[in-house]
Amino acid sequence: MIDTPTRRAVLGAGVFAAGSLLTIDAGIAEAPLALTPACHDGDAATLAQTEGPFFKPSSPERIELIEEGMAGQRIELAGFVLTRACKPVAGALLDFWQADDQGRYDNSGFRLRGHQFSDAEGRYRLRSIVPGAYVGRTRHIHVKVQPRGGRVLTTQLYFPGESLNRTDGLFRRELLVRTAKNAGWLAGRFDFVVA
Repeated sequence: MIDTPTRRAVLGAGVFAAGSLLTIDAGIAEAPLALTPACHDGDAATLAQTEGPFFKPSSPERIELIEEGMAGQRIELAGFVLTRACKPVAGALLDFWQADDQGRYDNSGFRLRGHQFSDAEGRYRLRSIVPGAYVGRTRHIHVKVQPRGGRVLTTQLYFPGESLNRTDGLFRRELLVRTAKNAGWLAGRFDFVVA
């Protein structure tokens, strides 16, 4: 039997061969991260979760959520939007929102909120901070992903090694971001698989 790579493995290798999605300015996060265990040529779509009470429509279009003087561990989150057949989804809308490093959401403005579109190869990149935990919740980032003309996937992304993961009733292992540290930044990888 011949072992052939999946489309997902080929896509993942191409990302890092083409300059890496996880290369932050001046090479902050050069180390490739393991692929998100979500797409294996036909597996289920990324797990949907509640949007929670803090979603606001009409966020600004931007990949950089960090503002001058903002406290918190910097993170660059990158990956693909893929179909269940592991094909890249170009032009998918990704709308992110999250708490600050103290676990507070900005409900009057658009601090730590923004949307973007996946590129022609289905790639996205978000620069932000690691959100703080708050009562009842572990650290998480909210996101809505919508392919052009397709259904909206609303979900939440979680961080490995957090003690509150064990007690947060919404936490799901399938939604863990793969992370690696480099030059003071946290590099994160998550691929969204949409139906």
